[in-house]
Amino acid sequence: MTADQTSPSGGKSAGPAHRGRLHRAVDAIDERMGIKALTYPVPEHANNLGWSLGGITAVAFVILLVTGIYITQFYTPIPEDANESVRDLVTDVWLGGFARALHYWAAQAMFVFALLHLLRVFFHASYKKPREGNWVVGAAMFLLTFLAVFTGTVLKWDQEGYEALIHNLDVAELLGGAGIWFTSELTDRVPILLRLYSAHVVIIPGLVLLLFVWHALLVKRHKISTHPEIPVPEVETPEPFTAHLKRVAAFGLVLLGVLSVLGVLVPPVVGPTPVEGIEVTRPLWMFWWFFPMEEWFGVASIAYVIAGVFGLIFLVPFLDRSPKRRWRERKLALGAAVVLLLALVAITVQVWIANPKGH
Repeated sequence: MTADQTSPSGGKSAGPAHRGRLHRAVDAIDERMGIKALTYPVPEHANNLGWSLGGITAVAFVILLVTGIYITQFYTPIPEDANESVRDLVTDVWLGGFARALHYWAAQAMFVFALLHLLRVFFHASYKKPREGNWVVGAAMFLLTFLAVFTGTVLKWDQEGYEALIHNLDVAELLGGAGIWFTSELTDRVPILLRLYSAHVVIIPGLVLLLFVWHALLVKRHKISTHPEIPVPEVETPEPFTAHLKRVAAFGLVLLGVLSVLGVLVPPVVGPTPVEGIEVTRPLWMFWWFFPMEEWFGVASIAYVIAGVFGLIFLVPFLDRSPKRRWRERKLALGAAVVLLLALVAITVQVWIANPKGH
């Protein structure tokens, strides 16, 4: 039966002529865009949830981009109007409250999944030669995620955001010339809020996109690492990366559904216009692990703790040079990581219990 013939059910069949046109169209697009480069093989273990955390992080980033583009149409990055524009977004803009809530929860999801992805890579020692550079790229994206959450907090220009900015300015003063970008000494013509806005919507997302492309190219070059606990079969039948993307897309749809439910049931609160000279709020949970350091050791300790933690993350592949990848053979590296994580968790719990409202 040819492409123009009808099937027994009465409809036309998708015959060779139709498939030929489709294939020619795909080939024409591929010739110009290189889409078939995504069909490189990936091992079967890369399709489970643990090895898809990086892709899920990317899905959260896409949600942030889409909702962020919508939100920026109604936000005013000027101190006198910023808080009121957020309130108007929630109360007067169609889907504005939902978009902001989805943005809020997607930011936390991106932070969580990026952290879990780093922990998964660390646990399986997937950062070892020749993938040290890709670990550094991933760590840089994690740091940018942290900075994106901070700048987004300030942009609300409520009491919580204002206090977060004041802490940042105090640290910048202690850093001297290294912290000049965060002070009025750089320029007195552009408010710091507007500069943080440009960082939040242009600089940070742009750097994340560039690093993501680099990250993906390095994964393709070095291939997805083997699982240290699963022997490599003599005859492998790997699936193409496009099949892996379909699974990531399925996980992403689940994530979008969960975040949408959270956005409807637990929308973020819009705080009041800030009052200068008081500290009464508690920051988001991802900042809790250095929150009490200020009270114990002063403002300068915030910079030291952040630099120390992220410095250790960046140095992981250079501190652990052993070729061993199985966790039972890496007791020192895993032990140090567990101690650091337990310390951060303990500080977080301490803040949650002993300091429920703030300073």
